[in-house]
Amino acid sequence: MAKQISELKLGILGGGQLGRMLIQEAINYNLTTLVLDPDPDAPCKHIANKFECGSITDFDTVYNFGKKADIITIEIEKVNIEALEALEKEGKLVFPQSRVIRLIQDKGVQKQFFKENDIPTAPFQLVSSKNDLSNGNFSFPYILKQRKDGYDGKGVMKINNLADVDHAFESPSLIEELIDFDKEIAVIVARNANGDMKTFPMVEMEFNAEANLVEFLISPSTYPEDLQDKADKIALNIASALNITGILAVEMFVTRDGDILVNELAPRPHNSGHQTIEGNYVSQFEQHLRAIFNLPLGDTRSINNAIMINLLGEKGHDGLARYENLEKVMGIDGVYIHLYGKKYTKPFRKMGHVTIVDQNREKAIEKARYVQHTLKVVS
Repeated sequence: MAKQISELKLGILGGGQLGRMLIQEAINYNLTTLVLDPDPDAPCKHIANKFECGSITDFDTVYNFGKKADIITIEIEKVNIEALEALEKEGKLVFPQSRVIRLIQDKGVQKQFFKENDIPTAPFQLVSSKNDLSNGNFSFPYILKQRKDGYDGKGVMKINNLADVDHAFESPSLIEELIDFDKEIAVIVARNANGDMKTFPMVEMEFNAEANLVEFLISPSTYPEDLQDKADKIALNIASALNITGILAVEMFVTRDGDILVNELAPRPHNSGHQTIEGNYVSQFEQHLRAIFNLPLGDTRSINNAIMINLLGEKGHDGLARYENLEKVMGIDGVYIHLYGKKYTKPFRKMGHVTIVDQNREKAIEKARYVQHTLKVVS
């Protein structure tokens, strides 16, 4: 007789806020959670059944950790792939699969995957080093992205002219045509081992220009239904082509001409799905658990208009975190606070998020703008 979900041990590589919110859902299923993270004070430390402080990029550490779990998942892509491959060969279940993580770890390989599978994306070219930029004949301006280790806005820069090339990345990178886009959007898709798939409604995102992080998210989108359907189909096609098990966030651009271009993928719960905790019938975190344990996928429909705001550490503040005006925003109907358990703040560090729900979309946005300008993370 197959084991029930509550009899299995879930190993999570990475103990940050995504792991924390995943564990909060896992508790509802009596799941035993094991977490590996290099930070001895990681957000997951006090809520995981077992927390281990160690490197998620070291082969032996990841391999030995994975041996203790029945299913292994990630909350960040920068993990030791070779260890996960070895665990898979020994029969351990790793979701998303190691081959998917390997593909997504390298933005150049990811772009080639888009090209080979006819997935619409911005024109690009791979470069070995910044010498290729000096010797090349590329039209300015363009976007330069490091192929590996870029996250949360890091590893991306705009190259406007030859002078900017002097400050370009030395490591293997890709150049991408600068897209004149109307808005950034995202669709999160889940796929279980049976091949069942479901998408969450498309969301619209605003980014912090300085930190290049999602700062404001609106769900559901008000773009025309045919455009939303197109984005939905792109996400489903990618999940199917990857043959992924788990959650996949597909970040896209809507161009001024109304086309959709895929920007990047994240094979895990993602910032563009935090609002699903209060805004949808099933959250992205529960859906990820359902997918990796091969359970029926939940109802992804929106319950209400939901706005998500990232709480980022204020500029000029580095030290013990304080949440200024927390009581003020908690007095507003439909405001839900999520703090990530991080003791120290620094500029642009993700310290939490707030979701605002309201039956009236404009009222939800109005409340969210107030929260955005009122609630501050300082030291």
